[in-house]
Amino acid sequence: MRKKVIVIHGPNINMTGERETSIYGKETLADINKLIVSHANELGMDCETFQSNYEGAIIDKIHEIRSECDGVVINAGAYTHYSYAIRDAIALLKIPCIEVHLSNIHGREEFRHHSVIAPVCVGQIAGFGKYSYLLALDGLKPLL
Repeated sequence: MRKKVIVIHGPNINMTGERETSIYGKETLADINKLIVSHANELGMDCETFQSNYEGAIIDKIHEIRSECDGVVINAGAYTHYSYAIRDAIALLKIPCIEVHLSNIHGREEFRHHSVIAPVCVGQIAGFGKYSYLLALDGLKPLL
């Protein structure tokens, strides 16, 4: 049976391709999602993608998928640095979750260096642009 994973994108990720292209790249979220789903399929996984700019919608999605998915990849955007609510939602999961960032958050502004969600994730991948998602899927596969 194929494993099911979800990739959750947080605030402003929908503007990828337009927003600070020197940091986030020129490809749109739709382009990146196609690459993610294709790579997941190559790995033998079914993959859903979800994006919201709203903290509550992200939390609701995490609650919704907790018994439907086998693994999670999340780019919580700015919520990474201060959303204890998203952190707590991830903590209740009994499935692995990997934190992802397009940019190297540790090489940017100091406020981006700390992640409140990292302690409840199995790992963190940052700085590889769109490939961060693919690396996360590669890392998730043996955990499923």
